[in-house]
Amino acid sequence: MRLLLDTHAFLWAIAEQSRLSDRVRGWLEDGNNEAWVSIASIWEIAIKAGLGRLRLPSDLGGFLATQLVVSSFQVLPIALEHAVAVRDLPLHHRDPFDRLLIAQSRAEGLALVSRDARLKAYEVDVVW
Repeated sequence: MRLLLDTHAFLWAIAEQSRLSDRVRGWLEDGNNEAWVSIASIWEIAIKAGLGRLRLPSDLGGFLATQLVVSSFQVLPIALEHAVAVRDLPLHHRDPFDRLLIAQSRAEGLALVSRDARLKAYEVDVVW
């Protein structure tokens, strides 16, 4: 299975695994699955940390890089096609980070790991 973690799923995977569903924890522990984290999620985390809405180590880059390696998560860059694909998404949801994750999930054929049921309104495989 190829998975793209929503921002909250990534944060829970590295800090609060008990908040993940049993299915998601199992998928992440299975070495046959690919788990991806979008640069959009890293960007969102940096913004929230800068605003004081997330308490993370001051060396945010080093912390996140370590967590990605330890968890065997791959980083998904934002490609031109991902950014442009956001234009064609219906306005079911206005969060720009979620919309970019949806576009990336669709373009890359990744199941989107998210607890946000609103994302199911899009033509994307949302799993939890």
